[in-house]
Amino acid sequence: MVASPDIAPRASCILALTSNRNLSRMFQTGSRRNPITATKAAFLVPAIPSHHIEPTMERLPSVDIMEDIARAVLRELPEDFRRHLADVILRVEDFATVEQLGSVGLSDPWRLSGLYQGTPVPLESVWESGRMPPRIWLFRRPLLAEMHARQLSLEAIVRHVVIHEAGHHFGFSDADMHMLEDRAEE
Repeated sequence: MVASPDIAPRASCILALTSNRNLSRMFQTGSRRNPITATKAAFLVPAIPSHHIEPTMERLPSVDIMEDIARAVLRELPEDFRRHLADVILRVEDFATVEQLGSVGLSDPWRLSGLYQGTPVPLESVWESGRMPPRIWLFRRPLLAEMHARQLSLEAIVRHVVIHEAGHHFGFSDADMHMLEDRAEE
């Protein structure tokens, strides 16, 4: 994979966030650009049948618990990143909507565990107004299925996806994020 030429200044910052973390490239990702410049980048997971986790759903963490973990991840980021993420809305839902799935070319709600919707920082303009604020979405049931399938802690999977989606807010593509995750493992 070849990173975009302007990745170097931002790459060292994201690499610093992901280094010393056990972040593995265990997920497939994809993204599509909205014709208006808004980015919709997704964190995709391998298809996992719902019967893998259905019997224990009542004992699994709630939307509120997952949101608390995600907010804690954002609070741990360096001030320079937090400042740029201050207006980003963080939401946790059980599954992506049909529209969200369609925006990244998917139909199976179990395949999408996170999504960034908004204009990345490098493309923002003071001359634009009236846009929805950027959003990071986490999808609880696919995240829990992936956590179970990969035998990860809830904190580890949420941290990985939140940092991945935050990377899109700073203008990184999925390929850029995977390259940085791979470098962090070295």
